Amino acid sequence: TMHAKQASRRVRPAAEAQDPESLVTAASRGDQRAFERLYRAHVGQVHGLCLRMTGDAALAEDCTQECFIAAWRALPSFEGRSRFATWLHRIAVNCVLGRRTRRNDHTVSMESVLDEAQAVAGAPDAAGPIDLERAVARLPEGARHVLVLVGLYGYTHEEASGFLGVAVGTCKAQLHRARHLWSAQRGLAPEGT
Repeated sequence: TMHAKQASRRVRPAAEAQDPESLVTAASRGDQRAFERLYRAHVGQVHGLCLRMTGDAALAEDCTQECFIAAWRALPSFEGRSRFATWLHRIAVNCVLGRRTRRNDHTVSMESVLDEAQAVAGAPDAAGPIDLERAVARLPEGARHVLVLVGLYGYTHEEASGFLGVAVGTCKAQLHRARHLWSAQRGLAPEGT
């Protein structure tokens, strides 16, 4: 019985296991502690993805929250054909795109128009060296989404085009546009010209 007590102490609940697959399995069976561990492990990346795609901190917070709520609800149907992080990023992208669809995109603030005009013209930042996050946020939406997914998060054009629901060629063209505008922001000659 002494050995049985020692053995039982060594067995940890699934929520305390370090193996991500075990956490996903436990969470998909309703283990809230396992899901909390997954949340803590992935919230930073998901929030960063949402922030870079939206360019708006408050909207990114909302999208991050929606992503994890949607993930909790859909987790029992997660088949494991992709990594959990990839699946979660897909949900995050869908939340961002869904938010864009739900709000009236035809209303544009004058500040965003001026920011974009300055970015395209390569106007220097008053703050000095260009801030990466601000530069990404200044890009037009399609170019920003592709740059974030392909350029920053390392997804292939095929994966990014699937996330965004656009053709692979459109994805490549948007990345080229983002690079061109990025170079213009920094006052450099665009690549390939």
